[in-house]
Amino acid sequence: MNSMNLIVAKNIRRLREENKLSMDELSKLSGVSKSMLAQIERGEGNPTISTLWKLSNGMKVPFDALTVRPKSPYEIVKTSELQPLLEDGGRVRNYSVFPDDENRRFAVYYLELEEGSYWESEPHLKGTTEFITIFAGCIEINTGGQRFMVSEGESIRFKADTLHSYKNTGGGTAVLHMILYNP
Repeated sequence: MNSMNLIVAKNIRRLREENKLSMDELSKLSGVSKSMLAQIERGEGNPTISTLWKLSNGMKVPFDALTVRPKSPYEIVKTSELQPLLEDGGRVRNYSVFPDDENRRFAVYYLELEEGSYWESEPHLKGTTEFITIFAGCIEINTGGQRFMVSEGESIRFKADTLHSYKNTGGGTAVLHMILYNP
């Protein structure tokens, strides 16, 4: 059995049960026969993309909800294996360690800012707060018309729903962790 078929089977069954739909009801909503639906849920069918679209539309869920892989309760992230987002000609590297892809309302980033680098960030969603801890170097943060110098071993919290910027004012590469909280 194809592992994707098993993933799809488990997701369809889980979503159908969460929506309190019988196989008959989902069959009527999607236009997929009950026998085909039963086969898919057992992981025995090989559903086409168009069949999966019918099922996702019938349950009113995104297509990706049918193909999402199960999450482990544990996750080790190796920064060395992440592709950073780059600013200032690659002198600012932003690694998305734990993105807010599960509606947790927060995301965790690891950043490296080379000496003299600068990054200006657009305002985030209304009410967003940033929590930053500096592990190496010194960063000048401008936000809300105020300037803050934050050095190694220090942390700062600020509203990030306005234009704000970061500048490495120290010698060497600055290293920091950032948590974005979205209420």
